[in-house]
Amino acid sequence: MDDAEARELLRAERARVQRLLDATVATGQDERSEADEQGVDIADPAESLVAEQVDDAVAATLTERLEAIRRAEARLDAGTFGRSIRSGLEIPDDRLRADPAAELTVEEARRGP
Repeated sequence: MDDAEARELLRAERARVQRLLDATVATGQDERSEADEQGVDIADPAESLVAEQVDDAVAATLTERLEAIRRAEARLDAGTFGRSIRSGLEIPDDRLRADPAAELTVEEARRGP
């Protein structure tokens, strides 16, 4: 895969993930504001706590994804994009098109740490 295609894939993925993160954070803030309003009768306070935890977990996962994209961009700048960070083996273009931030080959990812 050439650098221009890789940069475009990473740019598009960054924009997609950032939109999701922004929406998740906004939703969480709205839900917390509503719960804090005076006069709001919450039948089950555990429900709002679970919703907050879910929002926080989704936001954390999206933030981790943005970090993976940053690492991929750094590899692109360093000339190592498209190579496994574990073995140095080439990551197939089809995998990179599906996940431009991929750090491992499919086989390595299946094996785990």
